Amino acid sequence: MFTTMTLPFPAQGPGAGRRGALFDALTAVGDEAVALLAGCRGTTPIPGAEWTVAEAAAHLAMANELMAELAAGEERPYGDGTPGSLAAANEASLAARPERDPAVLGAEIARQARRFTEEAGPRDGAGTVRTPLGAMDLDTLGAYLLTHMLGHLYDIAVALGRPHPIDRERVGLTMPFLRIAMPWVVDARAAAGHGACYRLRVRGLDGFAVTFTDGAAVVSQAPPRRPDCTILTEPVAFFLIALGRCTATEALVRGKVLAWGRRPWLAASFPGLFAAP
Repeated sequence: MFTTMTLPFPAQGPGAGRRGALFDALTAVGDEAVALLAGCRGTTPIPGAEWTVAEAAAHLAMANELMAELAAGEERPYGDGTPGSLAAANEASLAARPERDPAVLGAEIARQARRFTEEAGPRDGAGTVRTPLGAMDLDTLGAYLLTHMLGHLYDIAVALGRPHPIDRERVGLTMPFLRIAMPWVVDARAAAGHGACYRLRVRGLDGFAVTFTDGAAVVSQAPPRRPDCTILTEPVAFFLIALGRCTATEALVRGKVLAWGRRPWLAASFPGLFAAP
């Protein structure tokens, strides 16, 4: 069964324009997966991971299908929402689907991304669906799907030495999911006893606040009190840090992150308070 996720502040669901932009991005990123995987060696390893390019692509094809079925209103249990159960479900699904031809998988990634928009389009974007990470509204599920595709396609692009599909506009469309997911992915051990108020600003996009009280995180649109640390991040760097593809220290050194406030040194350790599934 899935765990339940509670929105830490009122959902800011996409309006007609934002929803259209989200669906366009899902379709475009799916199509870009076809080009990214064209003519590549599926056995190429993903740096820092146990998967090959073909296995990552197979996972994406399966996940896109799962998301499309959820958008259609189907019930699809997939682990219990914990990182360990999701990893086990991933391995089981890969074992059950032996297709490893990158071209075939790229086409399936694109087909299922488009299918998601077709299934979700007629439905109320504010309606609740149950997902591997708990309950969320349908449009946030779309942001989840986009986040998931961008993260794994980034890995594939790095492995192949090809351009990745992440840009500022697409990061902006993932924000509804990234914000509600943050309390769920707090690393209880790393955050134990921690108390601080962070104001996060993503250049050119909406900002928000994350407040830790005795290790528990609450996300809000505005800081509930004077922030201890304000962090200004370039959008792509924010996304890569959030997904564990880049460290805050690396981004700080490259000038992609700036921090100030009463306790600016907290910026370097902030990502370590979370453990992405």
